[in-house]
Amino acid sequence: MNPDTNSGQFWNVVFVWGAAAAGGVLACVMLYRFADMGITGAVFLAVLLFLAAGFVLHRGMLTELPPPIGEGAAAAPAPAPLAAAAPVAEPEVAEAPAPEPIPEPEPIPEPEPEPTPEPEPAAAAEDGRPASLTAARDGAADDLKKIKGVGPKLEKLLNSMGFYHFDQIAAWTAAEIAWVDKNLEGFKGRVTRDTWVDQAKALAAGEDTAFSKKVDKGGVY
Repeated sequence: MNPDTNSGQFWNVVFVWGAAAAGGVLACVMLYRFADMGITGAVFLAVLLFLAAGFVLHRGMLTELPPPIGEGAAAAPAPAPLAAAAPVAEPEVAEAPAPEPIPEPEPIPEPEPEPTPEPEPAAAAEDGRPASLTAARDGAADDLKKIKGVGPKLEKLLNSMGFYHFDQIAAWTAAEIAWVDKNLEGFKGRVTRDTWVDQAKALAAGEDTAFSKKVDKGGVY
């Protein structure tokens, strides 16, 4: 055993029994002074207390110390050093593909304007009435006053009967001329007397007449 260990235990024994002796002396004095006990009885009880205290302290405190490291049992092997952790490779971040350019929307073609439907000609009557229109073509009637014998009032009458254009009058047959002459209220016979059909044929072809030139100059109506 190590000499240092023996020396330590020796001094522990001295301390324990010295403390027990001090306790016995103190008990003897207390019994003698305060318990009205004779010196013999006080010493006897103090000796018993000294032995009991010394035994208890010896049993409880003076247990053999464990051998120091390196003596007796082999020292436990030192733990092996931990292996250095392998470096964690950083994940490769895939480059995001460049966004494809958004194609520009194709321009929406403007809808073509619907052609203005031409007025449907009215069916010719069995009694010789010429074919008429419900309205002027493209909303623009010809200036029928360029026909000699057709004034502003007669032009309105012709329009109310469905006649708006030179080519309508130019296409009248003899039977149709007779029907119009008969039904022009207040102006009967004017178609034949003023030769409307011949004038209308020239005007429908884009030609001028002597009378239409006067109307264009503004000296008639």
